[in-house]
Amino acid sequence: MPSPVAASVQPAVNRMAVRAPIVRLPGDPYPGLPGVPPGSIPAFPPPPKAIRPVLPGGPLAPALSRLATSQPVMFITIDDGVVRRPEARALIEAAHVPVTLFLISKVAAKDPGYFSALQGSGAVIEDHTINHPSLRHKPYALQHKEICESADRLGEMFGRRPLLFRPPYGEYDQNTRKAAHDCGMKALLTWREATNAGHVYYQTPVQKLHAGDIVLMHFRPAFVADFLAILKAAHDANLTPALLENYLA
Repeated sequence: MPSPVAASVQPAVNRMAVRAPIVRLPGDPYPGLPGVPPGSIPAFPPPPKAIRPVLPGGPLAPALSRLATSQPVMFITIDDGVVRRPEARALIEAAHVPVTLFLISKVAAKDPGYFSALQGSGAVIEDHTINHPSLRHKPYALQHKEICESADRLGEMFGRRPLLFRPPYGEYDQNTRKAAHDCGMKALLTWREATNAGHVYYQTPVQKLHAGDIVLMHFRPAFVADFLAILKAAHDANLTPALLENYLA
């Protein structure tokens, strides 16, 4: 896989914001989350004003697994959309953090109302292909179709055409980056950490999140446990979840 691109930075104004948090006393239950013990969702300070990376130009979308930033932020991304847990919206609202959803357009079309509700709670929807194939070593025309048509379909469903792309399985090549660029994607994004079954898995020997890290989770049965594990890891690292689109799109 090509190495992610490092980037210098320039200031920018946050263009997307999450609603103001609900004031909750210690011991108060979380509405819609009967299985989440009171006090188990950490509180975060507001994210700082975004300092946007200056991405390289050219015919290839930059490939990033993290953002080069000294700001104390990290980014939560949620993939696919296959398992649609009813607690997701309440959990995102209770945590008062922004998330980016990389959706398979064919899957999203099965229940657009579910994802529209998450969008109404501050989630931003981005591109994850039509059918979720591994794109590496595939012809340019196939990759272009998977990326462009998925972005078009998601734009029609949710009122905003995606500007960021995640390749299925994190697998890509130069054709993927070119197709993503040609389809209007600002960047191709992978990840530094991933969660599954309530555990955070790190790709470096240092078992800790770092500023600018992009974290992956999926719409799976363990959605609540995975989301809480990410929040705890971010809080332990003194990082605030921030919105990718404020930095890249």
